[in-house]
Amino acid sequence: MNHLEIEYKTMLTEDEHKRLLTFFDHVQPIFQVNYYIDSADFALREARMALRVRTTPEDAEFTLKIPQKLGNFEYNQALSKDEFKKITEKLQFPQGEILDKLQEKKIPVDKLTILGTLENIRYEKQDTLGLFALDESRYFGKKDFELELEINDIEEGEEKFKDFLRENQIQYKPGKSKIARFAENL
Repeated sequence: MNHLEIEYKTMLTEDEHKRLLTFFDHVQPIFQVNYYIDSADFALREARMALRVRTTPEDAEFTLKIPQKLGNFEYNQALSKDEFKKITEKLQFPQGEILDKLQEKKIPVDKLTILGTLENIRYEKQDTLGLFALDESRYFGKKDFELELEINDIEEGEEKFKDFLRENQIQYKPGKSKIARFAENL
């Protein structure tokens, strides 16, 4: 489903991550693998876009993120097992809105490649504030932790997120997106 993604996030220490697990106590973790895609000369990054395939044990999804004045517009396309294999093994992208957008933005699709993977253990919980996601990410021998809150109400979202952090004795630590942290470590 395509949508405008507006989220607040903070990086966490391992201890803060462990403490927040109690907030997600009845939530089953989701194991995800993100395959990040760009050209060798970072054409997508230069265009301030991000492209990935995300897998869970049940499914795979192709996602293109394009920045907006506020947040990112996310184009999402469910992938069959065959489409997933064609992307990861042959770099053949399925027809659809994402491929159309890449071509419209003059991204050299034939030069795109998988730069690597980021593995993630995610806990998600819908709350009155929005959708919380608690992540432990692993890439290139590194491990980091973050908390995200995807919101609907822009007016109150940031203040409520900061209140949540204060209530849980978490110091706000700005962080880059997963793909940006991944790219810095290539």
